[in-house]
Amino acid sequence: MPEALPPTIAVSELRVGLYVYLDLGWMDHPFPLNRFKITTQEQIDTIRSLGLQALRYSPELSDARALPDAVAPENGHANQTAAATPATTPATTPATTPAAPAAAASADATAPQSTPAPSEPWKKSCSRCERQHAQSSRAVKSVFAQLESDPASAGAASTQLVQNLLDDMLGQQESALRLLADTSSDHRTQHALNVSVLSLLLGRALQLPEADLHTLGLAGLLHDIGKIDLPALVRYRDADMSAAHLKVYREHVGRSLAWGKHMGLAAPVLQVIAQHHEYADGSGFPQGLRAEQIGTASSILALVNHYDSLCNPHNPLHAVTPHEALSILFAKHKAQHEHRTLSAFIRMMGIYPPGSVVQLSDERYAVVMSVNTARPLKPEVMVYERQTTSAEVVHLLDLQQAPQLNILRSLRPQQLPRPVLLCLSPKPRYCYFFERVLNPAERLAEPE
Repeated sequence: MPEALPPTIAVSELRVGLYVYLDLGWMDHPFPLNRFKITTQEQIDTIRSLGLQALRYSPELSDARALPDAVAPENGHANQTAAATPATTPATTPATTPAAPAAAASADATAPQSTPAPSEPWKKSCSRCERQHAQSSRAVKSVFAQLESDPASAGAASTQLVQNLLDDMLGQQESALRLLADTSSDHRTQHALNVSVLSLLLGRALQLPEADLHTLGLAGLLHDIGKIDLPALVRYRDADMSAAHLKVYREHVGRSLAWGKHMGLAAPVLQVIAQHHEYADGSGFPQGLRAEQIGTASSILALVNHYDSLCNPHNPLHAVTPHEALSILFAKHKAQHEHRTLSAFIRMMGIYPPGSVVQLSDERYAVVMSVNTARPLKPEVMVYERQTTSAEVVHLLDLQQAPQLNILRSLRPQQLPRPVLLCLSPKPRYCYFFERVLNPAERLAEPE
């Protein structure tokens, strides 16, 4: 007799505690695995946004209280949405260990944890990354400061800054995306540098030619310069903005183009700036262009700008976590962004981008600090650990060197126990920069 397929449940009946299977390709949903136990209402909301009518689930791996009243084997024809093949992670999905049951995780959490010491090359790499980010932030701030008095010089300085970033990035075989402190204390500077760096990384992942990467990085740095002409009240979009204020806000695109011409920017850069709010479904502005009318660099910039605006809005009270931002882009705004670009961005950021607050499969809490953009599912995390009733420590852990561990779920900072929150101190704003990926021998100090 063939083995019975798992039973199905209507998506409308999903509940926390069910262990479910997603019969979709990895890039067709925002979760790190195709099979997992539902732990939050947010996961249920995301699954419902995928358009499925029913899911297969495992009674054996689900919490008893979450099971439907009657559990029956799959009858072979009731499930019209599930694929005919058994639930396995697609070949395109990197191998990842499923989350352990709660009892085993609890046992692991009480076991002594090995904490290899960071090596000198690793410390030097982090220090260099922080130093370059601080220098770049100062350079961006200087560009904005001289923009009105000497736009041509500001244009030349911007061009050189992006070339320096690009030379450094292309000199690295693989790049890691690192979370850093905000050294600029300036939302405009931080947003410009974030967007430029993330756009360059995504453009590289999509194998854009070097000239196109430079165009993209420069447009990313200068896409919002026209906002200096706007009243402070309408420089940043707000959900409660009146129609009149929204109209004025949208003028920043045209004003950015005008400033770009004063700075002597090349026509391809101006085109990307002009399209940085255009969306694939025609819902963008100022022209309402559709996918076939929008350049590749423009679609990259529009996506990265959207992501950073979710994570780092002008009002920090409206911020979402990096993990939530990716879920929102996928679940609510997938039609606005070109599919290949969005898929590459999710792959690059790794579901749990730097800055995400997470819980590991051994139940410890952590903050994602760095992601290898070529191998994103095993990031470097800062882990909280209570060693005794009175001693608390945080330490870095490279999940690529801990194959028995994986990320169980994402959390909002407010969900952390207070001692953990105080110890991990999640960043109120997310600043990103890149660094060279170290090999395993470089990452850890030799044992004494």
